[in-house]
Amino acid sequence: MNKMEFGIIIVFLVCVIVVLRILFGSSKKQIEAIAKDETLDELAKKYPSNVEMCKEYLKMLHNETVTVEEDKNATNSLYIAISNKIIIADVKESFTRIQTIAHECLHSIQERKILLFNFIYSNVYIIYFLAISLLKLFNILPYEMMYLTILIVGGFIYYFVRSYLENDAMIKARFLAKEYMENKKISSQEEINKIVHHFDKLNDIGIKSVNYALLFNVVLEILIYCVICMIR
Repeated sequence: MNKMEFGIIIVFLVCVIVVLRILFGSSKKQIEAIAKDETLDELAKKYPSNVEMCKEYLKMLHNETVTVEEDKNATNSLYIAISNKIIIADVKESFTRIQTIAHECLHSIQERKILLFNFIYSNVYIIYFLAISLLKLFNILPYEMMYLTILIVGGFIYYFVRSYLENDAMIKARFLAKEYMENKKISSQEEINKIVHHFDKLNDIGIKSVNYALLFNVVLEILIYCVICMIR
């Protein structure tokens, strides 16, 4: 492909990013505004510690083999499939922890072969992107269009697998958290309904935001590779 053709692709990809941002992007301030509610935060303080809550969720899900750790330096909670471990960020001050912990516990019961594929494939995909970008940067990569095609196909496989896992956990977390709170009987039904209502508002923005971020990263990597091809 010549430089003009790569230029056309670049303009198209920039337009795609702008459109995706307009349709699905959410500002951090919007999410933080919903996630911060002092009244609900006070209600959430009545519930067990993060680790204890996580273990109770896992018991509800009949999956108590997972290792649970709390990392006060972590900014995000996550489930690591390869080691079957949940790492919980220090989120004890927010009511959102009730759903966040449920989310990570739900990851632990997703189909293991998909989780492992996502873990391995994600790393291979990143290495592939870095490798072809560096090789092209040093002008030693032939058949640039072939590698671009592989990058596009590989990127969308990454997106669909990851978005499936995240959407599944995000949607189900709301229901698991509600069931947990009703079983604990710490809050009244009215208080639970208020918390769940905020979960619904948060998820409405959050699900779109997560899917936008995943797709944005894929398009951005394709864009970066095309820019390198055009200048080299």
